[in-house]
Amino acid sequence: MEAIVERSGRDRLNASFEQRLSRNFDGLSDKLRQAGEYVAAHPVDTATRSLRTVANDSGLAPATFSRLARAIGYQSFEDLREAMREKIGERVNSFAERAERLQAAHEAGETGFFEAHLSACQSNLESLRRDIDRALLEQAVDRLHGARNVLVFGALGSTGIVEYLAYMAHFCTGKWTIGGRMGASLGAALAGLDARDALLVITKPPFSTRSIEAARIAAAQGVYVVVITDTHACPALRHAAAGFVVPSDSPHFYSSYVATLTLAEAMVGMLVSRAGPAARARIARVEESSRRLGETWDG
Repeated sequence: MEAIVERSGRDRLNASFEQRLSRNFDGLSDKLRQAGEYVAAHPVDTATRSLRTVANDSGLAPATFSRLARAIGYQSFEDLREAMREKIGERVNSFAERAERLQAAHEAGETGFFEAHLSACQSNLESLRRDIDRALLEQAVDRLHGARNVLVFGALGSTGIVEYLAYMAHFCTGKWTIGGRMGASLGAALAGLDARDALLVITKPPFSTRSIEAARIAAAQGVYVVVITDTHACPALRHAAAGFVVPSDSPHFYSSYVATLTLAEAMVGMLVSRAGPAARARIARVEESSRRLGETWDG
């Protein structure tokens, strides 16, 4: 028991700023939430500029940032700043710079990338399991299940994940569609949505402008918006009724989508569990149609 408590305390100490903010967000005052969102959106300024400058730029009092630091588990604002400096060292490099590091490591004879990447993915999955807001997840899936229509959208690196998510969902429901697919108008897909509908957006740095705007427009129309990203700095989160910050750390030149894919698969599984006999019947019809069309190989 003592070992478990010790490990739990160590995990809290080693948690990233984003994890600490997410874990404590519901219990923070409005001012502390504003301070947390400012730090998440301006990590470089927080790490490199004085507390007074950060406070002036944010429109908040310096003491607010000090209280934020203590509220989410740091001993002082300076400790929070140091954590942001370390984070910047790990993540602000461009994709090209990360690729250059990988190539340099290979030329130097280092062969441990597979193990390092696998370890990072396992750590991301453990963080997802530990930190996901299960109540919010249940609420989001309930709303997606009850929605008249669900539009899903993802651009750039998130495109394939959204395609797979919609592919899975189509087995059990005909209400899910992909926005902006194959040149189709995203604006046209958004135009008919209202409070009876839902939009699910997946976006990670570098953020797609279309993803952010889709979330903004949908929220303004009363649509239930779900955003899946990997940082509290994601601009689309401010328009989300349900926002999920999923870890994506990796030694790769690109952010890992392993945890995001796991969350997407879990959400579809939760949808099927709610859909009852209708979903089972539809899945059977889809399988039969696929066989008749010769889309699947029966052996």
